[in-house]
Amino acid sequence: MPAPCGDKTPVFYRRRTPRESPLFQLLEQHFDEFERVYPDRYQERYGFFRPVIRKAVDAFLGCGDLREGFARVRCPDCGHNLFVAFSCKQRGICPSCHQKRMLVTAINIAENVAVAVPHRQFVFTMPKRFRAYFRYDRDLLKHLPRLAWETVRDVYRAVLDRDDVVPGMVGAPQSFGDLINWQPHMHTLSTDGAFAKDGTYLPVPDDLPIEPFLKLWEHKIFALLLAEGRITEKVVEQMRSWRHSGFSVDKSVYLPAGDQAAIQRLLQYMLRCPFSLKRMIQTTADGNVAYRATREKCIAFPTRNDTQFRRGVSRNFEIFEPLDFIAEVTQHIPEHGAQTVRYYGWYSNKARGMRAKAAEQAKAKQSNGLEPLTTDESDTPYRKLCRMRWSALIKRVYEVDPLCCPQCGGAMTIVAFVEQKDQADVIERILKHCQLWNDYPPRAPPKPAAASEFELEVEYVDFDEFLMGF
Repeated sequence: MPAPCGDKTPVFYRRRTPRESPLFQLLEQHFDEFERVYPDRYQERYGFFRPVIRKAVDAFLGCGDLREGFARVRCPDCGHNLFVAFSCKQRGICPSCHQKRMLVTAINIAENVAVAVPHRQFVFTMPKRFRAYFRYDRDLLKHLPRLAWETVRDVYRAVLDRDDVVPGMVGAPQSFGDLINWQPHMHTLSTDGAFAKDGTYLPVPDDLPIEPFLKLWEHKIFALLLAEGRITEKVVEQMRSWRHSGFSVDKSVYLPAGDQAAIQRLLQYMLRCPFSLKRMIQTTADGNVAYRATREKCIAFPTRNDTQFRRGVSRNFEIFEPLDFIAEVTQHIPEHGAQTVRYYGWYSNKARGMRAKAAEQAKAKQSNGLEPLTTDESDTPYRKLCRMRWSALIKRVYEVDPLCCPQCGGAMTIVAFVEQKDQADVIERILKHCQLWNDYPPRAPPKPAAASEFELEVEYVDFDEFLMGF
C-alpha cells in the first residue's frame, strides 16, 4: 500500500481522456463537413465563418493528446513515471482549459481585487429582436460592459448625490443562454455602494428600486444602436410604447462583506464555459445530440428539420443535429485577444495600480525615508496565479494531489518537457516504449455533398424576427 501524502490518505490523480468526451468525437467526425457546408447552410443565420473557429477547434482536438507533447513527471524514490499532456488554452470550446482560466481569474478577483464591502450581482438583458445585431457585428459586444458600468455608476451617484464617487465593478459579457442559444447579456459583480477619492465607502440604500437601472440601461442600448445605424428613431418610439419592452435588470443576488468564497463562486458562474459536457448527451439512435438545461423548464424551439410549425414548446432540453450543435457551440468562441473580463471604477487597473503605488511609497517613508520605491510588476499576485502549476490548481480545486506517487506515495517532480514540433519521432519512441502510444485513425476527409442538401428545406421561422423586415 502506498504511504499517505501528508495527513490524509491520498486520492490519486488520473490523467483525463479527452478523446472519450462526446464533444471531441462530434467535432472529430463532423467539423470538416460543417466547415464545408457552412456558407450554404449557416452563413445567413450565423454570419461569415470566422477563422478563429477553425484555429480553436484544431487546437482543441490536440488538447490532452500525448502525441502532441508532454511533461515527464518522475518519482525520485521509486522511479515511477507520469506523462502530462499539454493543453490547448482555448476559450469557449475546450471545457478543461476554459475551466482553468475561469478558476485563475475568479481566485485573483476574490483575493486580490474585491474589497471587503458588500457586493451585488447585476444582470442586464435586452430584447430578442436586438440579438441578431450583436451576432453579425461582434464589435458591438465590447460596448456592453461599458454601458452596464455607466448605468450602475450614474444611478449610484444620483442616489448618493455626489458626482465624485465611483463603485467597483467587474463585468463579464455572455453570449449564450441555457440551451447554448445566442443571447448576449451582461453579468457584473458590483460593490453595493461607491467610494470617495479618499477611500471612504458610501453604501446605497438596501431598498434601492430597480426602475432607475432599467430605464438608464434601456436608454443606453437605444443610443448605442442608433449611433451604429442599426435602428431608427421610429423603432425606439415604437418599442417605448410596448408594455413589455424586453429589457430587464436583476440585482437580487447580494453578497455580504468579506465573503470571498461567495464572490469566487459567483465569478465562476459569470465566467463559465458556454456549454457543459455533463448536460450533453449523444445517445439518440440517429446520432443527434440532446442537450439539457439547468432549469426545470425553459422555452426551446423546434429543431431545424421539424416540419410542424410552432412558436416553441416548454421543455428543459433541445435536440440538435450534429452540424447544428457545432454551429451553436462555435458561435460563442471569442475572437483572438477579445477581452471577456472588464474592470471599472474602484476596481479598474489604473485605480488599483495607483493605490498600490501609494501604499509602497507610504511604506518606504515609514521605514527610513531613504529607500527607493521598487515595484516588481512581473511578480504581481495575478501573474503568480497564471503561472500556478497545474498540480497546485488541481489540488486546490479538487483536493487531489497529482504529484503524489501512486506507487509509493512520495512527492513526484517534473523532470523534462518534450514538445511535438521538433521531437515527433522521440515522442513516438517514448510512448511506444511505455505502452502509451495509440494509433488513432486519421481524421476522415469531408463527406461529398449529398443531393438532398441542395433540395429546399422546411425551416422554423420566428415571427418576431420575420416581422422586423417590414
